[in-house]
Amino acid sequence: MSWAAAWDIQIAAHAAVVAGGPDRLLLVEHPPTITLGRSTRPEDLPVPEADLRARGFEVVRVSRGGSVTYHGPGQLVGYPIVSLRRLGMGLHQYVEALEEALIDAMGEFRVEGYVRPGMTGMWTDQGKVAAIGIHVKAGVTLHGFCLNVSPDLTVYEQFVPCGLSGERVTSLHALGITASVREVQEPVAAHVARVLADAIRA
Repeated sequence: MSWAAAWDIQIAAHAAVVAGGPDRLLLVEHPPTITLGRSTRPEDLPVPEADLRARGFEVVRVSRGGSVTYHGPGQLVGYPIVSLRRLGMGLHQYVEALEEALIDAMGEFRVEGYVRPGMTGMWTDQGKVAAIGIHVKAGVTLHGFCLNVSPDLTVYEQFVPCGLSGERVTSLHALGITASVREVQEPVAAHVARVLADAIRA
């Protein structure tokens, strides 16, 4: 699904949650798309946007935090649309909960993930495998996370991933895990639901 079409669904889901409806988790795979967050610097995207579009990338400026992120085939993208007020969570707690969910879900595939102080996302000893970027409006979240399952990693040579120069980016397939995006989405969804349910019970 295109990023724009998924955004329309996010906006509709966001309005429903703001109105008191149930929280939602949208899971999607995008065609090649580069999103530019609020912290994007010119040096993070050395290739002109017009050149990227000519190469088949959609380039979108978005409202989430963070810098440049790639979305594309072989990547599981998750958009939790949840009320932080209802969960009783602040933004930092929420990001930490998503990191915990991704780490625990990947543990089911024997991938040892961890977080790095002062940074968001999930790392392995071979590089960063998941990114997180969030926006909160009216107490309800937008945007979310992306997990590299089997994307073309050469794409990351076109820009500075998440604004972190010199950082390695990897994928489950590069780590020797041959699971498909469809096989990964169920444990990811289950662990996201678990950590947010735990927040309500806390």
